[in-house]
Amino acid sequence: MKRNIIKPLVAAIVMAHSAGTLAKVSADEASKLGTELNCMGGEIAGNAAGTIPEFTGKWLGTPEGVEYTPHAGRHPVDPYADDKPLYVITRQNWQQYSQFLTEGQKAMFERYPDTFEMPVYPGRRDFRYPDEICDIAKRNATESELIDDGFGFTGYKGAVPFPIPDINKPLEVLANHNFPYRAYTYYTRRDVADVSSTGDISWGRTVNAGLNITNHPDEIGKPMEGVMAYSLVETERPVRKKGSATVTSEPVNFARGKRLAWNYNPGTRRVRQLPEYGFDTPLAGTSGKLTIDTDRLMNGSPERYTWKVTGKQEIFIPANTYKIHGSDVTYDDLLQIGHANPDYMRYELRRIWVLEGDLKEEYRHRYGKRVMYIDEDTWHGVISDYYDTRGTLVQHAYINYYYAFDMNAWQAGSSFYHDLTTGGYVGYNLFQEREKGPILNTGEYSKDNFTPAALRRLSH
Repeated sequence: MKRNIIKPLVAAIVMAHSAGTLAKVSADEASKLGTELNCMGGEIAGNAAGTIPEFTGKWLGTPEGVEYTPHAGRHPVDPYADDKPLYVITRQNWQQYSQFLTEGQKAMFERYPDTFEMPVYPGRRDFRYPDEICDIAKRNATESELIDDGFGFTGYKGAVPFPIPDINKPLEVLANHNFPYRAYTYYTRRDVADVSSTGDISWGRTVNAGLNITNHPDEIGKPMEGVMAYSLVETERPVRKKGSATVTSEPVNFARGKRLAWNYNPGTRRVRQLPEYGFDTPLAGTSGKLTIDTDRLMNGSPERYTWKVTGKQEIFIPANTYKIHGSDVTYDDLLQIGHANPDYMRYELRRIWVLEGDLKEEYRHRYGKRVMYIDEDTWHGVISDYYDTRGTLVQHAYINYYYAFDMNAWQAGSSFYHDLTTGGYVGYNLFQEREKGPILNTGEYSKDNFTPAALRRLSH
C-alpha cells in the first residue's frame, strides 16, 4: 500500500484558490460534485491500491432486506453483519501499517502491546445523503464564504458550507465538521464509564435532548444565521449530582453571538446562568475527565487555537460501526482494562482531512495541541489526538459513527477517550445496555424546551 498524503485533488484546490481570497469556488469546480466527487466533496473513485473502494451511494435510509423501525430508539442494525476482517493489526505487525495510523493509535500499540488490536474490514461506502441536502451543498460550494475572521460564514442551512474547501483556510474544514447534516431532534439516555488503569469503573449517566436548528426541515435551505442548536443535559448518575441539569443555546457565528447556558441545582432548587460554558469546562457525567469542547472531538468557538490543514491522508478509522452498538453487547464484555474490546471494533481505510489546532499564547486550555481526523465523505471528526501544553501526547480519542436509517445520515455512537498518561479511559455515549438507543428525528422539540423556564419545570 502506498501512502498518499496530499491527493491530486487537494493540490488542485490549493492552486484554484491561491490567487484569491474568497472561499467560493467556480461553477465549473462545483460541477465536480456528483461526478468526480460525491455531494459532500469526497472523491468518488477508490484509491490506486484498491484498498479504499469507490463510493457507490447505493443506499438512502434503510437498506433493502433490513428490518428496522425508525424514530423509535431501536439499536442499530448491521447491514454488514456477514463481513469478516481482512486482517488484524497487532503489536507484531503495526509498524508495517504505521503510515496509515495516527500518533495516538501508535501510542496505543506501545502502551497496550498484549491487548490492543485493530481489526480491518473491507471498505464500504454505500450510504448517501438526501438529494435536497446534496443540492444545498452544491449551492454552498459557489456561494458560502468565511466572515468575521472565520468565526462565521455565509451560506444555507442543512448541508456543510464548504464541500470543496480551501486547504489554506482551515476554518472552512472546521466549519464543515461543526455543521454537518445530522439529526434535527434527538433524545438519548447515555451511560459514561470512567475506567481506571486497573479496570475499576465509576459510572455516570445523563439524559441528553437536543434541537439542531440548522438541520430542521423548516429551516433547511434558509440563510445561515441565528442559533445553531439547543440542548438539555440532565444528570442521573452519580447519585450526588442526580437532578442537576443544563440547557444551552449555540450561535451560528461566535463573533456575533455566544454560547449561553443555564444550570439547575437540585440542592438549592435554583436556576442560574453560567458565566462560561465550553472550552475546557468539565463535561457532565465524566468525572472531570472530558471537557465540554471534546464532545464530538471539537465543538464551540475556535478562538483559542491557531488552525491549519495538513492535507488529506489515508488512515484507518472506525467506520460502519454497527456491531459495537448492538443490544446484545454487555458492558462487562466491552469495557476491558486499557481500552474497549477489539472484537467489537470495525476499522476501514479511508481518506481523511487532517486538521491541527495549536493553543494561542494568550489563552489557557488543558490541551496545547489537538489533531483531528475528519472523514471526507461525511465531514465528521472521527479521531483526535490531544497534546498537553508541553507538547506531550496525552490522549487518543475516537468516535464510532454509523449511518442512522432514522435520518439518512451519520450518527455519533459510543466514543472512547484514552488517557495515555494514567492508562485509564472514558467510554462515552454508551447505550448498549439501555432499553433504547438514540431516538432521532421525531420532531417533538421546540426552542421552548431549552429555556431557563424549562429547567425550572424539571424541579416540579
